[in-house]
Amino acid sequence: MKSTITQATAIPAGASLNSDTTVTHTMLGWNHIHWGLSLFFTGFVTGYVPLLHYVKGAVAGDVGPLFLKNMTLWWGCPGVLAEMTLKSGGVGMIAIGLCYLAVARQSGSATISRMEQIAPKLCAYGLVAELVTAAVGYVVCNIFWPNFYFEPVQAGKNVWLSVQIVSITIFVVGLYYAYSGIKRASRQHA
Repeated sequence: MKSTITQATAIPAGASLNSDTTVTHTMLGWNHIHWGLSLFFTGFVTGYVPLLHYVKGAVAGDVGPLFLKNMTLWWGCPGVLAEMTLKSGGVGMIAIGLCYLAVARQSGSATISRMEQIAPKLCAYGLVAELVTAAVGYVVCNIFWPNFYFEPVQAGKNVWLSVQIVSITIFVVGLYYAYSGIKRASRQHA
C-alpha cells in the first residue's frame, strides 16, 4: 500500500475568513497543535511562579494565622490558576489538533464552518488573556485592595477571578466550536 505524505501548512497569517484561502482539517489540526504546545510550555514555565512564591514565603518565615485561615485549594499562590489553565488548555488543544488530523486522514471533504475556522485563535487568545489577566489583574487589584489575595478581601478576589473567568470563557467557546466541527465531521465518516 502506497502512502502519500502531504506537507501540512498553517493558516496563513494574513488570511481572513473571507479570503480565497481554503482552510482544511489538516491546517486546523496543526494550528491547534502549534498553539497547544506553545501554551503548554508557557504553563510549564508559569509553574515556577508558585515555586518561587513558596521559596520567598519560606525565607520570610512568618505566614501568620490570617494567611493560614485564608489558604484553600489555591495553595497560597495566585499563579496556580493561570498555570493549571495553560497546561490543561494546551493539552486540550493538542488533543483537538490530533482529532482534526484524524478527520483529515479519513476524508477531508467535510465542511468547515466559519466558527470552526476561528476556534484555534479563540482558544489560544483565551488562554493568553487568562495569563495576562491573572498577572496584570493581580497587580491592579493590589492597588485597590492591598494584599487582597492573602487577606480575606472578598471584593478584590471577586473582581480578579471574574476577569479571569471571562478569559477562560473565550477559550471554552473556541473549544466548543472545534468540538462541534469534529463531531460533525466524524458523523459524516460514520
